[in-house]
Amino acid sequence: MKNLSKLMEMKQNGTKISMVTAYDYPSAKQAQQANIDMILVGDSLGMTVLGYDTTTQVTLDDMIHHGKAVRRGADDTFIVVDLPIGAVGVSAEHDLNHAITLYQQTNANALKAEGAHLTDFIKKSTQMGIPIVAHLGLMPQSVGVMGYKLQGGTKDAAEQLIRDAHAVQEAGAVALVLEAIPSDLAGLISKQLDIPVIGIGAGKDTDGQVLVYHDMLNYGVERYAKFVKQFADLSVGIDGMKQYDKEVKAGAFPAEAHTYKKKVLDEVNKNDTSN
Repeated sequence: MKNLSKLMEMKQNGTKISMVTAYDYPSAKQAQQANIDMILVGDSLGMTVLGYDTTTQVTLDDMIHHGKAVRRGADDTFIVVDLPIGAVGVSAEHDLNHAITLYQQTNANALKAEGAHLTDFIKKSTQMGIPIVAHLGLMPQSVGVMGYKLQGGTKDAAEQLIRDAHAVQEAGAVALVLEAIPSDLAGLISKQLDIPVIGIGAGKDTDGQVLVYHDMLNYGVERYAKFVKQFADLSVGIDGMKQYDKEVKAGAFPAEAHTYKKKVLDEVNKNDTSN
């Protein structure tokens, strides 16, 4: 398993880090078989798996449920689990209780928290022994306020992002996810920070990249962000189900090859006759 030391070594050596957002046992198993460096159990499962409009409906129980499944599928991969909206940012006791619960029950390697306002939480979690991955730029839990759009696009916003990135590192964050920010800004932040910086819609000059399993494999997703590339097409499953429906209606499935053969009726009729 890649641990924090290995991820730091990859950053120092300039070896890019691959991260995939996955939500269940089979997708996690595939990610591990593909030698992906890190798996993020993202609260984006609200849209991709649960059919919600945003991540804001995702609960701590949802994250525990899916985090456990991912760990079972990828027992030898570095796994990060999202803290959903409302789980942190309320009070020190409230936040730490939720972090401990999520960390213990999922057996994650780290938790992820959105926003620079959580520096105190990052410090306290780090002191408790819970590694935290920070998330800046576009923050899905705050789309009701910021919307789905580029972040850090002005001089003031860019300078604030740089300050925030340093703040979360100083608070103890073990890595940083930067989402939907200008590529030159992401590259600068990556160079300035000692911790690995993972980009999504942040250009190629970060220390690594993360994409959602469903996005990169075209699995049940109707709209894609500009930064998504499809590396395979699982929508072929629709064609397979159409063929299944056709063969069921035509009586072609199941065929002999898919049928258990045993002359049980002979035994039934024999018993009926003897009675």
